[in-house]
Amino acid sequence: METLQNIADLSAYLVADEAIDHHHPVVRETAARLAKDVADSYEYARAAYEFVRDAIPHSQDSGDHRVTWRASDVLTLRTGICYAKSHALTALLRAEEIPTALCYQRLSHDEGGHAVHGLVAVRFNGAWHRQDPRGNKPGVDARFSLDGERLAWIPDTDAGELDYPVLYAEPHPAVLGALKAAPDRARLCRTLPDALVIDPAGSRERTPPL
Repeated sequence: METLQNIADLSAYLVADEAIDHHHPVVRETAARLAKDVADSYEYARAAYEFVRDAIPHSQDSGDHRVTWRASDVLTLRTGICYAKSHALTALLRAEEIPTALCYQRLSHDEGGHAVHGLVAVRFNGAWHRQDPRGNKPGVDARFSLDGERLAWIPDTDAGELDYPVLYAEPHPAVLGALKAAPDRARLCRTLPDALVIDPAGSRERTPPL
C-alpha cells in the first residue's frame, strides 16, 4: 500500500503535542530505561514496541474501564485501547528521535458494523513501516517488523474493511475527540468513529524520500 504523509516535513513526525507528550518525565524515564540495554535505534524501536504491546494491557482484553489517551497516562496507568497504546509507542519512539506517524484501519467490529483501529508507522531506511502495538491474544500475533508487515489484522475489502493510507503527525481529531470526551470505555465504544473522513487537501503530500 502506498502511504501519504499529511505533512510533508518529516520533522512534524518528531514533535510533542497534548497526546504525544514525549517531554513528560514518565515518557523520558521509560525511554531511557529501554534505550540503555540496546545497541542502536533499530533495537530500541523493537524494544519500545514490545514493551507497549506486552507490558500495557489492551483495556478491552483486560476488562479495564478506564479511558486513557495521553501517552504519559498510558505509561503510568498501564492501560489503554489501540489508539492510546499507539500514542504511547509514538511518544517513546519520538523521544529517541525516530520519526513516527499515526495511522488507521477500518475493521469489522465483533458486535457488528465497523470500527476504526489505530496503529503506527515508523520511519527507517527511507520508508515507513506500519506496526500494531494493540497487544496479542488468541488469533492475534502482531510483531515488530521492517521486512514485511506483521500486523494484528489484514483488512478484508469484501467486508468493507480497509487500510487508510494517510500517515498523521497528530492523532486524528475524530479519534482524539471521542477519547477525551468519554468517561469510561463503555461510553467510548459507543462514540468512536466507524470510519474516517480523509481530507484530500490535507493528505495529498506523497511520502518523500529520506
